[in-house]
Formats: sequence, C-alpha cells, structure tokens
Amino acid sequence: MSTTRDRVPLHSSEHANNRIRRTLVGNVSYFAAHRDQITERLGELDDEWDIERAIEANAAVLGFAGVALAAARSRRWLALPALVTSFLFQHAVQGWCPPVPILRRLGFRTSYEIEEERRALKALRGDFGHAAESAEAALQASA
Repeated sequence: MSTTRDRVPLHSSEHANNRIRRTLVGNVSYFAAHRDQITERLGELDDEWDIERAIEANAAVLGFAGVALAAARSRRWLALPALVTSFLFQHAVQGWCPPVPILRRLGFRTSYEIEEERRALKALRGDFGHAAESAEAALQASA
C-alpha cells in the first residue's frame, strides 16, 4: 500500500502530475520575481481545496442526493449512496476512485503539493532564516 503522501500521484496520469508540477514551478518562479505578492499568495493557498476535500464534498453531495431521491421517488436511488461510499472507501485504501483522474486534470492538488508550494514561497520570503536566492533554491528547500 502506498503512503498517504504518494497515493494520489501514483494513481494519477503522468500528464496530470507533470502539469501540476509545472504549475508549481511556474508559481514559485513568478513569486521569486514578485516577492511583494508572496503573502497574498500564501493566503490563497490557505483557501485552496485539496483533492481530498473535493472528493469528500462530492461524496457527501451524491450520498445526500441519493438518500433524498430514495425518500421522495424510489428506494432504487439508495444504490447511489452505496456506490459513492464504496468509491470513498476505495480512495481511502488505494488513493484512487473514479473522480480522481477528472479532478487531477482540473488541477486539484494533494495537500502535500499545496504545502510544497507554501514552503517554497516561505523560503523565498526568508521565513526560515534567510531568503532563498532563486526559485530553484526555494523548491529545493521545500523538498
């Protein structure tokens, strides 16, 4: 079984993982040149939904909808929450469920990937004793 940190990227396409990585590097490079905007970006990162939160919200909405439809229409709708909870369990164990490829293509990151950008930006800002000289140095400090 893969670690919590790696389970979503291991079950995501290489294309999606590379795109997310390029976005991270691009963000850090941008803020290396615009250090006055780092604090604002850190606030944005605090508000960013990670993939786990998106999956949990998706499962809750579909589960509630299935129960409501079962109560209002037909008991057959109970199949929807049963299916959703099985996918949620699969995600908890394996790091994959049907929404993962879609969410990764949409750019949803893991909490670790978000935190990696946060650490790199803090390194650029000098939160760890001295400011990183470049985006590359900040990314190395965040690893």
